[in-house]
Amino acid sequence: MIVIPAVDLKDGRCVRLSQGRMEQESVYSEHPVEMAKRWESKGAERLHVVDLNGAVMGKPFHRSLIKEIARSVQIPVEVGGGIRDLDTIEDYLSSGVRWVILGTAAFQNRSVIEEACRRLPERVILGIDAKGGKVAIQGWNEVVSLEAIDLAKQYEGIGLSAIIFTDIERDGMSTGLNFQSTRNLAQSTSTPVIASGGVSRIEDVEHLLELEQDGVIGVIVGRALYTGSVKLEEVIQLVKKSEVRSQKTE
Repeated sequence: MIVIPAVDLKDGRCVRLSQGRMEQESVYSEHPVEMAKRWESKGAERLHVVDLNGAVMGKPFHRSLIKEIARSVQIPVEVGGGIRDLDTIEDYLSSGVRWVILGTAAFQNRSVIEEACRRLPERVILGIDAKGGKVAIQGWNEVVSLEAIDLAKQYEGIGLSAIIFTDIERDGMSTGLNFQSTRNLAQSTSTPVIASGGVSRIEDVEHLLELEQDGVIGVIVGRALYTGSVKLEEVIQLVKKSEVRSQKTE
């Protein structure tokens, strides 16, 4: 399992939101590139970057800043927020970004994600954001009638790299991950799942390790890293020790 620090961008700054509400932000850095470098220096093996303005606008807002982040670190970067068409996908992936995350586009325009996976296999991540089990789109401003699990099943076997599953009601709230919903979704698909939303302490990640057998391969951590309630070095060490134990028992 991989621990992935989140770098969320709003108005050029590194922030965290509460339940995705743009008006409820906590600013943690005026220099997102330096923040990305900081997580890399502390052992991060991957970064999760989100263009929050772009998610709401439906088109990239921080395109140049995101490209700068991707160029500034050696570790791979996944990017989401406002990515709705093939031109944007190809622009990011040709500029040093390893994966693009499609959420709203996956719900509104199936052909975009299918074509992207055909052209660029294993470079596309499906972002499923859920509230009460239902899919949320447009920067989490609209909740539709489709169940998160049903959306995951629709994209089974098309060449996705992973699914990022976020429980909006827990995101940024430091209330702990929604383990049951994450397990249910992971068990419903053969696509690897990355958990997101609500990690508040190292024990949350320790508990999540139990879901590796269900196909959960990673966890995104945001606010808890910025407040210091979770130390990146410690949680990475926890995961690596777990891997060593698993190898010894095989």
